[in-house]
Amino acid sequence: MMSQILCLVVPVALLLGWVMRARYGLVALAGGAGAVSVTVTVAVWVAGRWAEGDRWSGVVGLLEVACLLLLVIPALRAEDGRRSAAVAWMIGGAVTLWPSRFEVVVGPVDVLTLFGFGAVLTMPAVLAGLYLRRLDETRRRSVTAARRAQRLELAHDLHDFVAHDVSGMVAQAQAGMVLAASDPVRAAALFERIEKAGQQALTSLDRTVHLLRSEEADGPERGPQPGLAELTALTDRFAESGGVTVRLDASADQPGIPREVAATAYRIVVEALTNVRRHAPTARVVDVRVRREGRRLEVVVQDDGGGGAPSGLRLGEARRSGGSGLAGLAARAEALGGSLASGRARAGGWQVTATIPLEGR
Repeated sequence: MMSQILCLVVPVALLLGWVMRARYGLVALAGGAGAVSVTVTVAVWVAGRWAEGDRWSGVVGLLEVACLLLLVIPALRAEDGRRSAAVAWMIGGAVTLWPSRFEVVVGPVDVLTLFGFGAVLTMPAVLAGLYLRRLDETRRRSVTAARRAQRLELAHDLHDFVAHDVSGMVAQAQAGMVLAASDPVRAAALFERIEKAGQQALTSLDRTVHLLRSEEADGPERGPQPGLAELTALTDRFAESGGVTVRLDASADQPGIPREVAATAYRIVVEALTNVRRHAPTARVVDVRVRREGRRLEVVVQDDGGGGAPSGLRLGEARRSGGSGLAGLAARAEALGGSLASGRARAGGWQVTATIPLEGR
């Protein structure tokens, strides 16, 4: 009778612990079950060993050992540190001591037999728990890296598109201040363009903020990125916003250009035009050429750097501190196996040149 009561202690404790696992956690449940099993083993030593022919005690005991081993796996997977290590040692000790409920341990041979029994059963469960925890950590690192890359990409969106629209708004607002007194009609047209550029900037900003709020998703689904087909609209808006003549040499239907290459080329043109607005306010002609040359796509943006600003404009107050836009785009071009360089052109002005292979590295 006493042996039947003792062999049921651990299963009952496991059932109670499983009901309360949400409150205390799997690690506490596994550690408590191992401690109860060791306590039952010590009680059996005191009350008297079980008979080997007692099937009830043997079957329930084997179920107890199986449950303890199964608890090791989620406990090690759920937590890393001293608690999980203590739980693994506790359950390993409980499994090792379990055969001593039937036989008295005498001599080193019996001790080695117990240790061998415990090691053979416990080690696979421990290794499985550690392996699953390693997979979870790798998955978490991958998700973190992916989210960080997405945030960097969204930051590039803010820099490339919103900054481009805002710089155009600033240039048109400065021109409107001069034209407001002398030519109200042209000033009104400029203010309409400012409104349109502001709406575009707000749309880009809203889209970026919406994607940033999608943190719980595995990866926010981004819309299609602008490519070569949008270059005409981009250069037209740039020309309208500041009285600059843009000569575009590009075709939207160039075959065989991957989407990521086209999107990078578009970003390079956006950043180059934005820098013309900021650092070369007296430029009057900008040449933009995006053409396929064999197995690579070449992007060239060059301004004349000349001309004179209208009287009273503060466009000459160009920003002296350059941003990190071109550096980021250079890294992006290098990731695609290409290169990006910028410097003074022979004919004057500034030139940005990028070469991107169409078939990767």
